[in-house]
Amino acid sequence: MKKPFVTAEQLEDIAARYPTPFHLYDAQGIRENARRLKAAFSWNPGYREYFAVKATPTPAILKILQEEGCGCDCSSLTELMMAERIGSVGENIMFSSNETPAEDYRLAAKLGATINLDDITHVDFLEKTIGYIPKRIGWRLQTGGPVRSPASIRAARSRSASRARAFRSWTTPATPSTA
Repeated sequence: MKKPFVTAEQLEDIAARYPTPFHLYDAQGIRENARRLKAAFSWNPGYREYFAVKATPTPAILKILQEEGCGCDCSSLTELMMAERIGSVGENIMFSSNETPAEDYRLAAKLGATINLDDITHVDFLEKTIGYIPKRIGWRLQTGGPVRSPASIRAARSRSASRARAFRSWTTPATPSTA
């Protein structure tokens, strides 16, 4: 059985000091797991783990994983913004998205991310959007599965844009008062 990283007494103390709900993360456990994963693939000198930002969109955890050599796997503007916020750039970002808005591609290109495309028609859109085809680009091939309707794609795009606006408002530094 796995041993908890906090004692019952520590947990009671934390709960008494901080409002709920809150999340506790085991930073040392995260580091150890990242190191175990890296060691498991050490036979492949080109291997690099790209953590799916959507799985735990918490900058502190992303930073820990970055320190352990992991890249960021982003699929939206908000996730790209989070990667940028922790200082992740270039080949440290893998950007894979469906029906991607131009703004997302522009930020991915600005950050130097490896951009993955899903459809041959996206090549022209990407080139029109950023003005070139990156030297390093990926291609995702889907061999089956359900086809998404245009309505569900539009709804997902709208949610992504709303999240990006919210993230900007959370991370924009307050303007110092001159009063």
